[in-house]
Amino acid sequence: MTAERLFRQSLRLSLVLTLIVIVLGAWVRLSDAGLGCPDWPGCYGRLLAPTQAPHIERANEVFPERPVEVAKAWKEMVHRYAAGMLGLLVLFMAVLAWRGRRRPGQPVVLPFVLLGVVIFQAALGMWTVTLQLKPAIVTAHLLGGFTTLALLWWMVLSTRRAGPPEGAAPRAAGPLVLVALAVLVVQITLGGWVSTNYAALACPDFPKCQMQWWPENTDFSEGFVLWRGTGVDYEFGVLDGPARTAIHLTHRIGALTTLLVLGGLGLWLLARARGAVRAVAGAVLVLLVAQLSLGISNVVFYLPLPVAVAHNAGAALLLLSVLALIYVLRSPRVRTAAS
Repeated sequence: MTAERLFRQSLRLSLVLTLIVIVLGAWVRLSDAGLGCPDWPGCYGRLLAPTQAPHIERANEVFPERPVEVAKAWKEMVHRYAAGMLGLLVLFMAVLAWRGRRRPGQPVVLPFVLLGVVIFQAALGMWTVTLQLKPAIVTAHLLGGFTTLALLWWMVLSTRRAGPPEGAAPRAAGPLVLVALAVLVVQITLGGWVSTNYAALACPDFPKCQMQWWPENTDFSEGFVLWRGTGVDYEFGVLDGPARTAIHLTHRIGALTTLLVLGGLGLWLLARARGAVRAVAGAVLVLLVAQLSLGISNVVFYLPLPVAVAHNAGAALLLLSVLALIYVLRSPRVRTAAS
């Protein structure tokens, strides 16, 4: 196998593994297993989660404030193992990129940027545990995972063997899709803030919130305090009802904004674009509708774990589709004209 092919295959494997890690992270977070192991990088001082009675008894003696819950400990460790495998794979790709740096078309800068992101992600994973699920850290950890996925996807697109995609699009499409990307990133961040502050069910009805279009018991100033110091256990949240309602309501407003911006852009491109641009715009619309449906289902069905995890995966796939649209619009074989 040539070095070039090995790099491409490692790249695609890393992309799939990153998506798996994101889904596992959501599964851990939404099943309240984020502190299933109260230490890092081990679990109760062990490489494997304790399962046998003597090991559990010893772990409970060392960590009396957090007795062992075997199922939660294993969930957390499976996530850590997958993340560790991803880190090693990214390091391997960086080495391959450096060794093949003189090869035409070989990305060099992005693999090392990616390596830096993954190293910082490991630090965020540690702080997630040591700072006891501080919302700012957990949200940053989530965004780091999405950043890793985005960088890998961009390299996959950039190193594909097929020729540049063909098509046609209005000239204004390029700037507008960047606006759409910014809106989507803000909405993903808000989604992370909802999850890490346990505000997903602060509005248990839909489309109204607490049977009102605009609830009176909202506290936006308290809901968006980013840093509250250290030494606080944030498991299950520390905010009162009005603050959580404000967070949830903001996320709903963000969802509506995202629907209007991405939906409007997708429909406009379906009507005016051709070729690959039109195809990718259609994919954006399909994923947007699916993501909106999952978000509504989370409320209507009272946050079932499979739906909530799928909502996280849907956000990741929607991000990839918007990045693909940016990539296609940058293709030299896509004609642009005033709309």
